[in-house]
Amino acid sequence: MEDQPNATIRSVSIKYGLILGMIGIIYFILLDFLGKAQDQGWNYLGIVFSIVAFYFAYKEFKEDGDGYMTYGQGLGIGTLASLISSVISGIFTVVYINYINSAFMENMRQMQIAKMEEQGMSDAQIEQAMPMVEMFSSPIAMFIMIIIFGTFFGFLVALIMSAIFKKSNPEAI
Repeated sequence: MEDQPNATIRSVSIKYGLILGMIGIIYFILLDFLGKAQDQGWNYLGIVFSIVAFYFAYKEFKEDGDGYMTYGQGLGIGTLASLISSVISGIFTVVYINYINSAFMENMRQMQIAKMEEQGMSDAQIEQAMPMVEMFSSPIAMFIMIIIFGTFFGFLVALIMSAIFKKSNPEAI
């Protein structure tokens, strides 16, 4: 009887999605502690965590499976892991903003006002723009944006990495 592979797209995605979500939470707390949580440059560095997580996920999938990984399997693993990680990060963000650091949103609001002033906007223009800024800065809007953008960027990373790390089974062709 033939051995069944231990690794499935689902099992590997869940494992690395959870790991990536926890790393994201720790990284966010560290950035907030250092006062850099609202600096987009530091947030983009989080993509490196996805790259590392996907590498190990693909490696595990191939080693614990049949030794192969198609492009589609790699894309599925990366996208599903990103979705899981994004949901975890989104839930944490809502809890963090509402219960742990309620000043976070006010700091974000002040940062947005300062950016608008730097762009030369008048007080009246800023006053007019703030309802829109606050709508997209609500915890629920942030939750939705974290899931959408986190999954999207994870998908983009998985597109590239799956092409690099795929290993087709020559017998399956």
